[in-house]
Amino acid sequence: MNFLFTTLLSTLDQSLDKSISISLEKSIPIFLISFFSNTFSAISGGGAGLLQFPSLILFGVPYSQALASHKLATVALGIGGSLRNYKSLKNDINISSQILIFGLPGVIFGASIVEFISEEYLYLILGLFSIFLAIYSFLEPNLGLSSDKINLKIANKIRFLISIFFIGVLNGSISSGTGLLVTILLIKTFGIDFLRAISLTFFTVGIFWNFTGAIFLNKIVPVSSNILILLIIGSFMGGYFGAHLSKLKGNTLIKKTFTIVCFFCGLSLLIKSIISFLFKN
Repeated sequence: MNFLFTTLLSTLDQSLDKSISISLEKSIPIFLISFFSNTFSAISGGGAGLLQFPSLILFGVPYSQALASHKLATVALGIGGSLRNYKSLKNDINISSQILIFGLPGVIFGASIVEFISEEYLYLILGLFSIFLAIYSFLEPNLGLSSDKINLKIANKIRFLISIFFIGVLNGSISSGTGLLVTILLIKTFGIDFLRAISLTFFTVGIFWNFTGAIFLNKIVPVSSNILILLIIGSFMGGYFGAHLSKLKGNTLIKKTFTIVCFFCGLSLLIKSIISFLFKN
């Protein structure tokens, strides 16, 4: 874990804008927003950008800097969530390896083509899909509340691996909401409960996907080191605390939080898409 933090920060050292300073009045709210948004994200399995990213913009952080800062801070979220649930990951090494082997190439591909694609279309598709997942979760009362052993057919395994690759492409290009997609995909494919699925999501997507995406982004805009430190601390603490609450309260709380976060994350992406279309035209 320390290696990931050290490598990431040293790689991005030249991209940090250390001249940007923020007042104490802004520092405290930014930290609190990061902490609470990542706490909810750790419970639901994704969606930290629903609150953290737009809040940075409202506090006067330029759009590109807010996006870069949020992307880097999500690595800390993954580490915080994984530390609390690392014991449950030992039984799912095979699934984790599949997510990494087939997802990481997608992340790299998505990061390499991000400047050539129209983000508004991706926001629209991902937004609609996230809202559909929220409705589906609401209408399926037993979804993810318990683990059922499923004997996968070859066709299902292939479908899972292809889906993981394309979700990786989305993660590398726009990043928002992809953790939610991986969480629900794991539940539907392997019949596991929300707690196991989220543990896998934060270990694979939260740490390795986001870490790889940050490294392989063609252009990393300068970000405020002060803001990044606040976000990293808030993300790490929120991820750990959210994972702790998940283990205490169980799958019922996780499912309710997942449904709510998924819906509003989808709504947020739809709004982004509409705004992008309006400004483009």
